[in-house]
Amino acid sequence: MKFTMTLPADLSEMTVKELLEEEWLVPRKVRHFIRTRKGILVNGEVCHFQSMVSPEDVLTITIEASDYPERSILLGDRRKINVLYEDEHLIIVNKPEGMKTHPNQPEEKDTLLNHLADYLSPDFQPHVVHRLDKETSGAILFAKNPFVLPILGRQLEQKKIYRRYQALVHGTIRKELIINKKIGRDRHDRRKRRIDPKGGKPAVTHVTPIKNVENQTAVFCQLDTGRTHQIRVHLASIGHPLVGDPLYSKNPHGRLMLHAYELHLHHPFTNQKIAVQALPGLWAE
Repeated sequence: MKFTMTLPADLSEMTVKELLEEEWLVPRKVRHFIRTRKGILVNGEVCHFQSMVSPEDVLTITIEASDYPERSILLGDRRKINVLYEDEHLIIVNKPEGMKTHPNQPEEKDTLLNHLADYLSPDFQPHVVHRLDKETSGAILFAKNPFVLPILGRQLEQKKIYRRYQALVHGTIRKELIINKKIGRDRHDRRKRRIDPKGGKPAVTHVTPIKNVENQTAVFCQLDTGRTHQIRVHLASIGHPLVGDPLYSKNPHGRLMLHAYELHLHHPFTNQKIAVQALPGLWAE
């Protein structure tokens, strides 16, 4: 597998080793393989790991399939994939409601990951960067190769990937809210999470009301963290569970009204701004 990229104009000058190790988080074993087989060119010339790279240099990197552990993914149905953005390193798709992000058992093949594996086959294999609940629809990001996966993972951890959700909740919310409550596992139901001030993990959700319809409120939610069921647990904890929530609402009916509407990030290698909207959403802006 060969990648060619132009380094961003705002990148600081550094060694090839620093670029691979600190900027791109390439695993030590893979860096060793690249070095020993002279698998990196700078502006068309073979270089050493202590060579300097500068903004707008053109790098060509060659990796072998054997550099990364192989995974077995059953192929699904590529016709179920709705692409929002794609290049040689990453892909953003619009996940339908009611479809799992990835299989939990080896024999499963009707998940988004299976369908995406069929769409990308035979040239690429998808890698999960983040997840959406089965009941949640909308924009979701995947890596197309293991080389870019850790960089996208770090962007997610450092809150450099912006995600905004549309949601419909029970009750009336009249002002913007910041919900800052720790979330942990529910000891009585393994499917659920709960507010756990002592043992839970930090979680922050920003809630912006858009409009009120009867006894429901359409809101935008923006995440500072990405805990399992975070939006669902946080809104239920303040008395405004999501409409259609089978786990956290006392009277669920219809689909879960939660949609990953927007996803923004900067490309890991070019620093290009990528922004998508997963249309149609729960409501038109």
